[in-house]
Amino acid sequence: MAEVLYASFTFQIPELVALYQRRLLDILDKVAVDDIPVILSVAKICDKACERLLAECIDIVVKSDIDMVTLEKALSHDIVKQIMDTRTDLGIGTPENNTAPDKHVKRIHRALDSDDVELVRMLLKEGHTNLDSSCALHYAVAYCDAKTTTELLDLGLADVNHMNSRGYTVLHVSAMRKEPKIIVSLLTKGAQPSHLTSDGRKALQIAKRLTRYVDFHRSTEEGKASPKDRLCVEILEQAERREPLLGEASVSLAMAGDDLRMKLLYLENRVGLAKLLFPQEAKVAMDIAQVDGTLEFPLAANSRKRLAGQMTPVDLNEAPFKIEEEHLNRMRALSKTVELGKRFFPRCSEVLNKIMDAEDLSQLAYLGNDTADERLLKKKRYMELQDVLTKAFTEDKAEFDKSAAMSSSSSSNSFGMLRPNSRLNSKK
Repeated sequence: MAEVLYASFTFQIPELVALYQRRLLDILDKVAVDDIPVILSVAKICDKACERLLAECIDIVVKSDIDMVTLEKALSHDIVKQIMDTRTDLGIGTPENNTAPDKHVKRIHRALDSDDVELVRMLLKEGHTNLDSSCALHYAVAYCDAKTTTELLDLGLADVNHMNSRGYTVLHVSAMRKEPKIIVSLLTKGAQPSHLTSDGRKALQIAKRLTRYVDFHRSTEEGKASPKDRLCVEILEQAERREPLLGEASVSLAMAGDDLRMKLLYLENRVGLAKLLFPQEAKVAMDIAQVDGTLEFPLAANSRKRLAGQMTPVDLNEAPFKIEEEHLNRMRALSKTVELGKRFFPRCSEVLNKIMDAEDLSQLAYLGNDTADERLLKKKRYMELQDVLTKAFTEDKAEFDKSAAMSSSSSSNSFGMLRPNSRLNSKK
């Protein structure tokens, strides 16, 4: 909406500007305070044409608890100064929200703006501040790259459930950011989805408010990425449920026993299939598990491995198979990917289990010198697996319809129960 308003106001069409101003003024008391700076910045573009809207927004922000760092990131310097001067004159707000951070905190924020986590580590050694008192993790989650946030988390020096001056935990801020990878990173580090803001909201409620109903309930085709905002809601919903037991990925992996080669091949195939069927979910899990930092060993004769600084052919089907450190690193990363999938995307994992646990799956694509009867049996088995997929997504649709019916009776700011992943509905 902000983009539409910005484009409209830039052209300065008086009738359109007046229309938008009237409509926004009508709903301004229902808008979340965190969204007011967006409207304020757009109204500022029009200056006198939106003078009343500008004044109303400034008045709301002055009386709010929005801190100076947040305002400086969202608004122009002159507007921020006007807000702070008014707060001072009226004696409104706390010192934490009305003053700029000290120079040591600013140095940490600037280092994060430059994605320089190593510099942050050096600044912390000086002892003038720490990650919690500077709300560095809140800052990184709100404004920095997901990779920078992950690196900052990996330092292990911040309390992931620490609240800032507004009563927000880092998970609350990540729900506003709507970045699935950051949310999963925080949850795996111990962030509590049950924690409430000072006004009684959980991260899930914040994420739902920022997700349009039509986007949340729109079906996603097979192989297409899920919308990020909807995926954030699903991750947080799953985090509030009882966590599934982690361990063996499924029956097939358990059956592999101590055969490390078979486990590696199983994990490669499973994650590869997840990338095809559930690309967005797979990417989130793979990024957190740092799969890209390991060497892939696909099931093919032209696979490669490092040897004396060069890449030489290796066939994972060859015997004897010698497990090496790079195989173990890859296996750890893939195993973590599967475990994250089980924890945060259980329905996706259930579909993958049904496919991967088919003992004859690896033989379906190989025809070789099969007889006509053998080909017919393989075709029949293939159709059975296809039925597994169809049934899974039919159940998804039924649960989605039930969720839609329940959500229609709930408040307009809540979606009720979540719609599970439905990726093949449009192609059944």
